[in-house]
Amino acid sequence: MSIVIIEDDLRVSGFLERGLKSEGFLVQCCSDGKDAIDLVLQVQPALIILDRMLPNIDGIELCSRMRAKGITAKILMLSALHEVPDRVLGLNRGADDYLGKPFAFEELLARIQALLKRNSAPSAEQLIKLGELEYDKSALQVNRAGVAIKLTAKELQVLDLLLSQPGKVFSRERILANVWGMNTDPLTNVVDVYVRRLRRKIDDDFNAKYIQTFRGIGYSISADAMQVS
Repeated sequence: MSIVIIEDDLRVSGFLERGLKSEGFLVQCCSDGKDAIDLVLQVQPALIILDRMLPNIDGIELCSRMRAKGITAKILMLSALHEVPDRVLGLNRGADDYLGKPFAFEELLARIQALLKRNSAPSAEQLIKLGELEYDKSALQVNRAGVAIKLTAKELQVLDLLLSQPGKVFSRERILANVWGMNTDPLTNVVDVYVRRLRRKIDDDFNAKYIQTFRGIGYSISADAMQVS
């Protein structure tokens, strides 16, 4: 699950990043409101932690702009301004929750979990089927043609992203940002390595291949598995 932190106080953002990563979240940080919307559009996080007092663009205005651009991620606003009128203003401008500073990390985490539950799909939608490929998101189990396939956590995250929009070509940069929380690849080919591992487990033992490569662009998982003779 991906979270973007928009906070100009590096001590606060660093604390939040370490704490949330330890809870298993993928975390990206941004300290400037000017760059925040581009980052959010690229990462497409499930949740945004937004500081109200930001340089260049105030958090209230930034919240309004994100909603105007169709960004639907849950927004948890943080601010030392936490009187009733301040909270009401933030909520009216598009925030889903408002937490005053200073705060306890346990409360922040509880609020994050409560917000993310609002996005949780009904249990019937936790099972994704694509032809003979099935992915049970609640149990983190994958099988093809009734045969269980054991995947690592990163392989599952890559598969989950590809399955989120079958047929869509995901760039290496998009996969890197969503799965590894990075905008650049210091390992040069980590995405290619993991997609190759995923393909070996899902496709190699079958004539029909689900994972497609678009050279120079990225990868896709096709709703119609391609037959290879």
